[in-house]
Amino acid sequence: MSNSIFTRIKRLTGIDTRREKYAYAKDPVFGHISKSRVAEKWVKTTCGYCSVGCGMLVGVRENKAVAVRGNPDHPVNRGKLCPKGLSEHHILDSPGRAKQPLLRKNGVLTPVSWDEALDTMVARFRDIQQRHGNESLGVVGTGQLLTEECYTLGKLVQLGFRTRNNDGNTTLCMASAVSGYKLSFGSDGPPGSYADMETADLILLIGANIADNHPILCHRVDRTSPGTKPRTLIVVDPRVTKTAMMADIHLPVKPRSDIALLNGIAHILIREGLIDRDYIARHTTGFEQFANFVAAFTPAHVAAITGLTEETIINTAWLYGKAKSAFIGWTMGVNHSTQGAVTVAAINNLALITGNIGRSGAAPFSITGQCNAMGTRETGFTSSLPGYRKFDNPQDREDLARIWNIPVERIPSARGLAYPDIIEAAVQGRIKALWFVATNPAVSFPNAKLLDHALRSVEFLVVQDGFHPTPTSDYAHLVLPAAIWGEKQGTYTNSERRVSKVNPAVIPPREARPDFDIFLDIAQRLGVRNELYPGWTSTHDAFLEWQRVSAGRMCDYSKFTWQQIEDANGLQWGGTSLYTDGIFPTEDGRARLHSVPCDPFTEQPDSNFDFILNTGRTVEHWHTRTKTAEVGILNDMVPNAWLEMNPTDADRLELKPHDRVTVRSRRGAVADIELRITGIVAPGQVFMPFHFSETNSNIVTLGAFDPISREPNFKQCAVRIERTPIRDRRNASPPRTQRQ
Repeated sequence: MSNSIFTRIKRLTGIDTRREKYAYAKDPVFGHISKSRVAEKWVKTTCGYCSVGCGMLVGVRENKAVAVRGNPDHPVNRGKLCPKGLSEHHILDSPGRAKQPLLRKNGVLTPVSWDEALDTMVARFRDIQQRHGNESLGVVGTGQLLTEECYTLGKLVQLGFRTRNNDGNTTLCMASAVSGYKLSFGSDGPPGSYADMETADLILLIGANIADNHPILCHRVDRTSPGTKPRTLIVVDPRVTKTAMMADIHLPVKPRSDIALLNGIAHILIREGLIDRDYIARHTTGFEQFANFVAAFTPAHVAAITGLTEETIINTAWLYGKAKSAFIGWTMGVNHSTQGAVTVAAINNLALITGNIGRSGAAPFSITGQCNAMGTRETGFTSSLPGYRKFDNPQDREDLARIWNIPVERIPSARGLAYPDIIEAAVQGRIKALWFVATNPAVSFPNAKLLDHALRSVEFLVVQDGFHPTPTSDYAHLVLPAAIWGEKQGTYTNSERRVSKVNPAVIPPREARPDFDIFLDIAQRLGVRNELYPGWTSTHDAFLEWQRVSAGRMCDYSKFTWQQIEDANGLQWGGTSLYTDGIFPTEDGRARLHSVPCDPFTEQPDSNFDFILNTGRTVEHWHTRTKTAEVGILNDMVPNAWLEMNPTDADRLELKPHDRVTVRSRRGAVADIELRITGIVAPGQVFMPFHFSETNSNIVTLGAFDPISREPNFKQCAVRIERTPIRDRRNASPPRTQRQ
């Protein structure tokens, strides 16, 4: 983090966050040192925001979280925290917490008891399923759940409610990485670790603005600290992000031309003999076909597609090919695309033909979005069976049936609808009931009008969340108040496959309950609790069964206990690197090389919509601001969205800095956004953050999805920019207490 961010935090809170320890803070009203902020005890836990998986200590006084500091012994963050982590304790008693069940009666959400809430939920779901079939129910979970909770939910949905239409909001961010790994290696699972960024000779980041999205990882790529190993950082991104500003080389490619660049690098590597032919021969298949395919991606051809010079492309290929250990990392700039899965495969191609996999500093590495996206991928019973098993594999189903002591016929032989297809089915009337757990699709789902139609179409909508009201819970027939990070116990698994312990610091507010307890109560009402969860009383019981389910699988949790995880400050399944022996979980043990075409993105600009819109995050906020809108220090830093535009385009449109503008696409318009004129974005492109419901970028994004992963194409839609008429301008920013 920059000194300016530390200064702003100190100015707003009185806390010098650069210091390892602090016990006092200035009272926000009286300004003196407040004893109420002195912690009586410190609880060790793991951050509940992004997938970096930072260890932290939460200071507690009189059952109130009063402070947070980084855990200096945790190997991920080594005592450091980003602005969101440093203020995370504020979400626990924020005014937006959901505190009691609410059932819509006569059009109004009305407080009810937990018994009435869950009895009604089960009765309505059963009635709908009896009338329309089991798969008229769709469930969308979240990467915010504990691993143990996600495992419990998967069994409840698939084996209890007997609907296959079960997915998670991680499909909106990580499904393409999962699918790309499966295409190349035969299984999900990031092959490398954070430590690879420090031992690599070359780091290539593609569509990964870690400075805003995963800021603690910036310390891993910093080459300025004394004693740091010399290495080169190359950032591929259409925008001059904060991460690009850190780079030795920034490659400002045209939007969605990264496949051409990857194929072009492969072309040069093969042409110049910068490949590991022995590794290719022993551990891959499809090389000859791949080499013939990329032969067309000459530097001249790639330069025409990407906007880079031939010299830059050749230099990049040589740097990658000559590196002893080369690391490639990516995030949503790759995944958020109709070609996301195959782009990941194209990245994996480079690692495979150079042997940059399975050893220190060498890996293709997806940097995950949510705190427990990995844990939910492994356990979730959504796109695959728990433990990276396959629905269509009879042996996998039989193994689980034996562990669970159920007839094998109970386990589906094919996955159900993915998240976007669940929403489409609701619009079409095939899904009649929806259950959302800790997610806010009214802001996060693309093509907001379609989502609105879906939420209004279903007969019964349940929203289970730690916060209310939210734009999604406003649609609900039933709101279930859930405990959140800081109030429950279990584990998260981060991007590098590190399992870390999550501990409660305080009790949930009023009637809010842990998701795990809610799931077991629902199972009791369904009559399946004793069958699916025999003797279970806590999340530790779920972990013990998950150990049995994962034993011997790639994601093997059976080798460590909760206590060992706690004592070690997190443990990695699979060790620091996967595929160290060059054997992959495919039928022949070889990785696959894929020929990936570079197709134009779905909606090209034209004379009516002449800009390409890009969306992304800012370091101060988290996703749909369900959490961070209620944290004053963060909201004061960035209270509103903005639009970035190149000076050349601003001059053409006669726009000035801070003008109020409208972003309009073929689907809708977002009005009254502050204009920022900057060279950060290239001519013909604009950028806006997606956090803000009042200026929801998904009003204009298109409903296009990757055909393999079903991940949305949140970026690269065609828009035009207009000055906002005075009549359409908001008089003031919404109050912080309004749910986002």
